[in-house]
Amino acid sequence: MKFPTLMINFKTYDQASGKDAVALVKLCKKISKNISCVVSAPDLNSCSKITIPILAQHLDIEEAGGHTGKITIKSIKENGAIGVLINHSEDRIPFLKIKKSIELCKKNKLFSIVCSKTVPESKAIAQLNPDCIAIEPPELIGGDISVTTADPEIISNTVNVVKKVSSKIKVLCGAGVKTSKDVKIALKLGADGVLVASGVTKAKNKEKAIKDLVKFL
Repeated sequence: MKFPTLMINFKTYDQASGKDAVALVKLCKKISKNISCVVSAPDLNSCSKITIPILAQHLDIEEAGGHTGKITIKSIKENGAIGVLINHSEDRIPFLKIKKSIELCKKNKLFSIVCSKTVPESKAIAQLNPDCIAIEPPELIGGDISVTTADPEIISNTVNVVKKVSSKIKVLCGAGVKTSKDVKIALKLGADGVLVASGVTKAKNKEKAIKDLVKFL
């Protein structure tokens, strides 16, 4: 994965699922090498065939066996994902499960991105040594006001506490990020990139939206 990165979470939007997910990944590849895509489990295989970093949206820590509907590390890796998004605000998990998920990723050589909603939580997660932490105030997710405008200090403070634990841990920020101005501010505050979703997936002109977001990467 190339940093600074524009990480796009496809969530389960109609505009970014199935054939539309593949089309969006192809568009991302055409625009920039600094883009990574987080897709739903059913789309991992088809999207990973396009040479761009593809990540899974979730990981269940249950061992292989009788766990119908759960997402295993084996299926994530063998379907081409290079990493996993853990603890997103829309799918929060207990701290112990975060720890076990990071350990599973390390064991299987998959990149781990853990979402956090506060600076103290970011500091605690950093102690688990993930590859990346994404700070996202949940009240701003999916909204029209970017975290870079509403709460820039949460970005700089997260960067400070995380880098004190380990300079190797990357820090992303998300929640309401939609423009190149947001990206520019995030990078100035010390972030290694941004995590976006609706700013791309729900954009009327996705190509224009992506090109704007990668302008300063």
